[in-house]
Amino acid sequence: MAVVHDADDLTTEEMADFARWTNLSETTFLCTPTDERADYQVRIFTTLTELPFAGHPTLGSAHAWLEAGGLAKDADCVIQQCEAGLVPIRRDGTRLAFAAPPLIRSGEVSAEDLTEIVAFLDISRDVVVDAQWADNGPGWVALLLTDAETVLALHPKAAIADRFSAVGAIGPYPPRSEVDFEVRAFITPMDGHAEDPVTGSLNAALGQWLIGTQRAPSSYVAAQGTAVGRRGRVHVSQVDGQVWVGGDTVIGVTGIVHK
Repeated sequence: MAVVHDADDLTTEEMADFARWTNLSETTFLCTPTDERADYQVRIFTTLTELPFAGHPTLGSAHAWLEAGGLAKDADCVIQQCEAGLVPIRRDGTRLAFAAPPLIRSGEVSAEDLTEIVAFLDISRDVVVDAQWADNGPGWVALLLTDAETVLALHPKAAIADRFSAVGAIGPYPPRSEVDFEVRAFITPMDGHAEDPVTGSLNAALGQWLIGTQRAPSSYVAAQGTAVGRRGRVHVSQVDGQVWVGGDTVIGVTGIVHK
């Protein structure tokens, strides 16, 4: 992803054009907050649209803001303003972690919708343990599958109804494995296999759902990206009732943009 600092003077159209030019999964733009409680405001763009919230861009933007000399009002917690509201971000050891935002939509998936999603993922209904709407911005509908091996074997079809903008799947590894769960995230409508290698927003929603229903411990590590040759590790924990999602962030390239 890319982070653009000092973006107050850019129009929405210019931000969208720049995000398309980077051709990265997300490009964020750091602006002066309009809420006095926030330390900075971020706008998040894919190559196609603007997102109200996304996890990976949240951690990356916070890291870039701090590395550029940003000073939070509260030394223990950075407050990010985005379209979805205020998102607290704290240090979790050597990594950053954001507070999972409230869900826009939750609850059970109808039998009709589940039939269509199962067909999209090309799996049988008997490998689905449960399914929930878990939307915190991108539109996630999430499936808990029997095990990590089943998640890794998914080969989604290229078409699904427009009402399913993002489909996530998670399955547990055997006890005493290196990680606890395998996660995969599919952004729709798909062109071939459009899969996100690491997805903070999905993992946030999954953590709220699975910890809340005691299907996951209060602290766990999820692997993501295995199926696309990545080694993503997402650290999820619940502290005083709040789910936090953490991951490692680094700056790879810096530069100056001339408007």
